[in-house]
Amino acid sequence: MGLITNVLTSLVSITASLNSDQTNGRSLLGTLKAPTLPDFLKNNPLPNGFPWGPATADRTNPYTQAPNTGMVRHYDFTVARGKLAPDGFEKEMLLINGAFPGPTIEANWGDTIEVAVSNNITGPEEGTALHWHGLLQKETPWMDGTPAVMQCPIPPGQTFTYRFKADLYGSTWYHAHYSSQYAGGVLGPLVIYGPKNAPYDIDLGPVFIHDYYHKPYLDVVREFLKPSAAPPNIPSDNNLISGKMAFDCSTVTDGTKCTNNAGIAKFKFQSGKKHRLRLINGGAEGTQQFSIDGHEMLVMANDFVEVKPYKTNVVTLGVGQRTDVIVTANYTANSSFWMRSNITGAPALQPQALAGLFYDRADTNAAPRSIPQVYTPTSNNDPLDKTEPFYSIAAGNPATTKQIDITVAPNATGSWVWSMNGQTFRGNLNNPTLLLAKTGNASQTFEPEWNTIDMGTNASYRLVVNNKTPAPHPMHFHGHNFFVLAEGSGTWDGTTIVRPNNPQRRDSQMLRANGYIVVQINADNPGVWPFHCHIAWHLSSGLFVQIIENPPKIRDLAIPSIFYQQCRDWAAFTGQTVVDQIDSGL
Repeated sequence: MGLITNVLTSLVSITASLNSDQTNGRSLLGTLKAPTLPDFLKNNPLPNGFPWGPATADRTNPYTQAPNTGMVRHYDFTVARGKLAPDGFEKEMLLINGAFPGPTIEANWGDTIEVAVSNNITGPEEGTALHWHGLLQKETPWMDGTPAVMQCPIPPGQTFTYRFKADLYGSTWYHAHYSSQYAGGVLGPLVIYGPKNAPYDIDLGPVFIHDYYHKPYLDVVREFLKPSAAPPNIPSDNNLISGKMAFDCSTVTDGTKCTNNAGIAKFKFQSGKKHRLRLINGGAEGTQQFSIDGHEMLVMANDFVEVKPYKTNVVTLGVGQRTDVIVTANYTANSSFWMRSNITGAPALQPQALAGLFYDRADTNAAPRSIPQVYTPTSNNDPLDKTEPFYSIAAGNPATTKQIDITVAPNATGSWVWSMNGQTFRGNLNNPTLLLAKTGNASQTFEPEWNTIDMGTNASYRLVVNNKTPAPHPMHFHGHNFFVLAEGSGTWDGTTIVRPNNPQRRDSQMLRANGYIVVQINADNPGVWPFHCHIAWHLSSGLFVQIIENPPKIRDLAIPSIFYQQCRDWAAFTGQTVVDQIDSGL
C-alpha cells in the first residue's frame, strides 16, 4: 500500500509536471482539449435524417439488416518506436502515428473503414498486424487482422491496407495481434455511430483503462515463458486511465528518467447534462472495476450489444471488454470528483488508477476530495439476468455441442503453458490457416499445435468451456457475438440457461477461476475464427483455439490476391531475418 499512498499524496495538487506531448505524444485522450463526439458523422447522405436511414435499436436486427452507406472512411497509420512517459517513467514504446493511445477511428454504421498500416518498426525490426476487435467481418473474414490465422504479418518497411465494413455499432478498439505487441502501445479506440437506445446530451468519447508495464513487452513475455517451479505471477507497474497516471519515482532504482506527478487524465461534465462514456479495457492482464465517486452509472451497452439500461455503481471489465454508460451531472457547477479504476484478478504494484472529473466551473488544478464508491471486488461480469439485449434474439437449440477444457502445466522445458483440450497453440506466421483452408485442406491435415476445431456445416454450435485453473480468463471470440447462456463456478448442470428467449450477447465474456461459461454461436460467417483468452501473456502461452466454420463455403471465398503476396513478402523477410518467435506468435 505504500506505493499507492505515496502517489495519492502527491496528487494534493494535480497540476502536471509533464505536458501531454511528453506523456502521450499526439494523443488528446484524457485531456481537457479532447473533443466531444457527435451523434454521427454528417459529411454523407442522411436518409430519414440519419446515415443508417430508418434503422433503429429496437426494430433492426444488427446481424442481418446492417445498412450500406457507400461512404469510405480512410486512415493512414504508421507503427514505429518512440519514447514517451505516460506515468512519468520514460520508456521506448511502439506507437501509432506517435500517439498513445493511438488515433480514434470514427465511422457511421454501414460505412466502409479503410486503414493503410505502414510498418516502420526498426531497432530491431518486427512484423505487425492490426485486429479490429469485435467487428464481424462477415463480407471480409480475411481482414480480421490475426497473423497465422487470416494473414501473414506486415513485414518491416511495408504497408498493408485493411478495408472492411462497419457492420456493428458502438464502442470498441483496435490493437496489434502480433505476439503481445499491443501491450507495448499499439492500440487505439474505434467508435461506430448508430441508433441510440437511451437518451444523453454529451458524448465524452473513449475512456481507455488498462494495466501498464514499464518493461518492454517482449521482456515480460520472456519472464512468463522462462522455466519456473510455479506459474509466473508478474505484477504490472501501474494502472492508467486514457493513457495517464502518476507514479512514485522514488521506487525507480535503475537510473531510468522518471518524473513524479506526470499528469492524470481529466474530464469535463456540464451540470445537469447526461454524459456518455465509452469504457474500454485495453490492458494486458488485469480485470478493471471502474467507478465515479458520488455518481451512479446507467449501462446502455456491453461490447457491441446495446442492453436494456440498468443502474450500477461499478462496471467490471475484463481485458477486451467494453461498456457504454450514461452519467448524469447532478451536482453544482463548481463540483469535482475522482474517477477510479481498480485492477482485480491480477498482480499489480499500483492497482488504482485515478482521473479528475470537473464540472463547468470547478478548479481543474485542485484535487477532488470525493469519497469512493463501496463495492465488492470481483473479476466476474454483471449477472446475466441483468444484461438483457435491447434487440431480442432467441438462442434456439444448437446443431452440435463441443466441450473445451482449459488447463495449465509446465511443458518439457519447464515453461508454464496454457492449453485448450490438452493442446497448447503455436501459430505458423508464414502459413495462415484461412489461406490453407481456402485450398480445401481439411482440419485434420493442419498441424496439431494450430489447435483447430472443425464445426463442419452445422448451422449453430454450443461451446461448454470449463476452466480447470485458479485464474479467471476474459474469453474473446472473433467474427461473432455469441449468446452467453450460462456462467458460474464449478461445472454447468447441463440444463440451466439464463433467459433463453433473449440471452446476453457479446464478443468477450469473463470465465471465472475454476468455473465455466456456456456460449452459443450461429454459424453464419464462414471462416476460421479465433476463440481465446485475451490476457496477453496467456495468449502468448498458448490459450487459443481456431474454430473452422463451414469449410465448403471457405473454399468459395474470394480472398484478395494481396494476401498471398503479403505472405510471399513475409517469407522473403523471414528468409533473410530470423524471427525470434518465443511465444505462440499472437
